[in-house]
Amino acid sequence: MADEVIYNVPLRSEWLKVPRWRRSKKAVKALREFISKHTKSDNVKIGKYLNLRMWEHGAKNPPGKITVKVIKDKDKVIVELPGIEIPKEEPKKEVKEDKKELTKEEKEKKKILEHPPEQKHKKEEMKQKETRPEIDEKIREEGIIGKTQRKDVIK
Repeated sequence: MADEVIYNVPLRSEWLKVPRWRRSKKAVKALREFISKHTKSDNVKIGKYLNLRMWEHGAKNPPGKITVKVIKDKDKVIVELPGIEIPKEEPKKEVKEDKKELTKEEKEKKKILEHPPEQKHKKEEMKQKETRPEIDEKIREEGIIGKTQRKDVIK
């Protein structure tokens, strides 16, 4: 089961060490360091509302201290404001995996039934090459373009 603990985290002593424009970023790092030190875990996830609270007054003016609720699971630590409920992750259903396998089989059937796209392109190129000399001859007969003139220079 998950353990829940509430901490008061001092941030001012850390963000005073950096330039003014980098203070909120340093406050977030200080929060991560504090939580990882006290929970003995490196995998710290900061919640959405706590992050918004940290950046509420911009990058230059973060809060001096903040109260947080820490929930420690087996492999990760989630940090959020005390009044906010953290949604629990539900295990994924196995039914979706069966559908994925069906779609793979259907894709294979479609590939077998349809011609490969390379063959389609070759057929289209052959048609264009066959019809092009006939068009060129018609243009020359009408006198629009001579044999020596370029085809892209049409007045």
